[in-house]
Amino acid sequence: MKAVVAQFEDLAQHLYDTQGELRKFINIYVGEEDVRQHGGMDRPLREDDEILIIPAIAGGTVSSPEFDREEFLRYSRHFSLPEIGLEGQQLLKQAAVLVVGMGGLGNPASLYLAAAGVGHIGLVDFDVVDLSNLQRQILFSLKDVGQPKVSIAKDRLESLNHKIEITAHQEALSSANAGRILADYDIIVDGTDNFPTRYLVNDICVFQGKPNVYGSIFRFDGQVAVFSAKEGPCYRCLYANPPPPGLVPSCAEGGVLGVLPGIVGSLQAIEAIKRITGAGEPLIGRLLLFDALAMTFHQVSISKDPDCPVCGENPSITEPIDYEGFCGVSGVEETVTTPEMSVQELKDKLDNRADILILDVREPWEWKIAHIDEALFIPVNALTSRLDDIDPSVEIVVHCHTGIRSAAVSDYLIKQGYPNVKNLSGGIKAWAREIDSSLMQY
Repeated sequence: MKAVVAQFEDLAQHLYDTQGELRKFINIYVGEEDVRQHGGMDRPLREDDEILIIPAIAGGTVSSPEFDREEFLRYSRHFSLPEIGLEGQQLLKQAAVLVVGMGGLGNPASLYLAAAGVGHIGLVDFDVVDLSNLQRQILFSLKDVGQPKVSIAKDRLESLNHKIEITAHQEALSSANAGRILADYDIIVDGTDNFPTRYLVNDICVFQGKPNVYGSIFRFDGQVAVFSAKEGPCYRCLYANPPPPGLVPSCAEGGVLGVLPGIVGSLQAIEAIKRITGAGEPLIGRLLLFDALAMTFHQVSISKDPDCPVCGENPSITEPIDYEGFCGVSGVEETVTTPEMSVQELKDKLDNRADILILDVREPWEWKIAHIDEALFIPVNALTSRLDDIDPSVEIVVHCHTGIRSAAVSDYLIKQGYPNVKNLSGGIKAWAREIDSSLMQY
């Protein structure tokens, strides 16, 4: 019997598992006799024996995808892994994964998912490639600056693996469209860089019963987890509420090691592949912490919160909400408590030689990139030791990169008794965009 099967290589791979045993969902009959009960695969055959191969079937299911010669070569290292093998690669080919955010995390995650042979990958992002992205977003190059991220990423991934389908969603994920977009995918990879979208992704995943492969980065630290409300906690069980606006700097404000998102995004891809194939133990109920400076990994347990408003026993949130409002970022006007001055107002005052002090509270490296010549430069961490350099008798306009750090400094100065302090709306980024285009933007 084995000698006959060996003549048909394409048949043999479907009959035997990775251990060389006959698959349990396949029965082979010689005449009317099941070979398992009558000699097994070593059973000798007569020339006139009729062989029947009867696999388990279920009406309506999609047949397992076949692989051509190119795919067998491409995925040969996966076929060699008992934990993945032919069945796992078929599952990958049938899977649909959505990557939300084509930034530092989405780039490596989507790259490795495409290389692994995930059959359908969706990409969501509304942004265009910026020069500052190239330090960490490895799908893009200098010639792509100014082009839509999802379009460039789609082309790159298709050039890597033309056997898969890539869908580009060039739009910002919102309460209005998230349910529609996420509905077409089995697993969601969260590569977002802001709290409103992160809570939105979490909630839609809970509503639709889908696993959410979470990753986040900041400076030299990364986090990875898999949230699946059917089996464990969701993101809200870990962080019930977002931090107040401005308390946690963005990567643009606080910086990020360019290699870090490559590591964290790759870990997200691993978790998505494990989830699809069933290999290993998923990071459900566990938060993986990576410290690039110390080169250490730690993990902590996450418990499901029975009072979670989304996945708890009595959920109070059962449909998308106003996530910008929930995170306190509905608008600058609502989050800034100190008076503000527009960049045009500041220009008018400088043109009219008004008695005004511009206080730049950014970091030294930012000052070297671009600065307003008239500004007094005092980084935030040196502020308390240099208060004597700030004249309280004049109008003070504080600025940083976008207005977040300077808002906190403005509030601090007011509380220290400075009578006339304003925050520059939009920071030097707005100044370079609207007033002085010769300044480099970052």
